[in-house]
Amino acid sequence: MKRKLGVNIDHIATIRNARGEGYPDVLQGAIMAIKSGADAITIHLREDRRHIKENDVILLKKKLKRPINLEMAMTSKMIRFAKKIKPQYVCIVPEKREELTTEGGLNLKHNQIFLKKGINQLKKLGIKISLFINPAIEDVKIAKKLNADNIELHTGTFCNQLKLKNKKKINSEFLKLKKSAIYASKLSLGVHCGHGLNYQSTKLIKKIKQISEYNIGHFIISESIFFGLDKVIKKFIRILK
Repeated sequence: MKRKLGVNIDHIATIRNARGEGYPDVLQGAIMAIKSGADAITIHLREDRRHIKENDVILLKKKLKRPINLEMAMTSKMIRFAKKIKPQYVCIVPEKREELTTEGGLNLKHNQIFLKKGINQLKKLGIKISLFINPAIEDVKIAKKLNADNIELHTGTFCNQLKLKNKKKINSEFLKLKKSAIYASKLSLGVHCGHGLNYQSTKLIKKIKQISEYNIGHFIISESIFFGLDKVIKKFIRILK
């Protein structure tokens, strides 16, 4: 099974928005990422539009030949927007206006009726749905019940423990990811992962054979300042082989 790389380009837009200029150009970044080997382009349209904006999504969908993975909160407004744009993939994520970045997986026990209704509306248009979840068997079960196509495992806690070099907690978090991936695969759910990934954490997580897609953004854009987008993406592709 080929491990795919989804490159999140949100923070190209963050730099652009910092000065209110038209550069760096988000579309150019996406095209360069694809030329460097990215399998998909991931973008998160947040409620506060702190980086990606509606016009970015529309332009990227129109111009790119590779799939777009639209991360979004499950709100009525975002459902309407996704139904209009029809990206190839939608990843439902939790979202709090005050957070710096997504802090964890979805609370799937909350408002399941609304979640399932929104998921089914998008699936009727041929959109593949992922749910961004914590690595927990119960959440995998609920994702299947909600009719998701894929899960995306939140790797942030594992990555944070790697920084702290706590071997016991590193092993514990890795086991949670592995058990969740294996269980999801048995339920015929696609298994993706993302959040906080760098070279080291990706090398370790790729040992989990059931994970087929890695969505990486902040680290790629950060490293690209020093080494260039092409080199950084190609290094990740080599790691994932």
